[in-house]
Amino acid sequence: MNVNLPFLEYIHLISTSMMVAIIWIVQILHYPTFKFIDRKKYEDFQDFHMKRISYLIIPIMLVEICSGVMVLILDSSLYSPFGISIMLLIFIWVLTVLLFSKVHSYLLKGYDEDSINKLISLNWIRTISWTVRLIILMKLF
Repeated sequence: MNVNLPFLEYIHLISTSMMVAIIWIVQILHYPTFKFIDRKKYEDFQDFHMKRISYLIIPIMLVEICSGVMVLILDSSLYSPFGISIMLLIFIWVLTVLLFSKVHSYLLKGYDEDSINKLISLNWIRTISWTVRLIILMKLF
């Protein structure tokens, strides 16, 4: 099987760049906006948000993880800078699945300012992690 490694690296860099742009928009604009949604319509808003954002981020996240794992298998080790960036990506996925999806599901029941504040403050972890990944990748590629 002949795999074009530079092309895979390029795809990985592009998908990571897209996720960094999205996560910064979510952190600075989108999550804080949750506090201004009409509380009577909040459940509908949260349902809309979860469905629509999934259409955007799931394909990009899948491309990012798949291309990253392929590059790791073909040309790197877990103890390399690229491997460290992949460990950060796995950490981001674990946070997203175990923590953020639960908070969003809880918000489907209605407005809860504590949960929104938790999203905003904890999302800094993902924002910084994805940004660090992009910096590592830009230095490598």
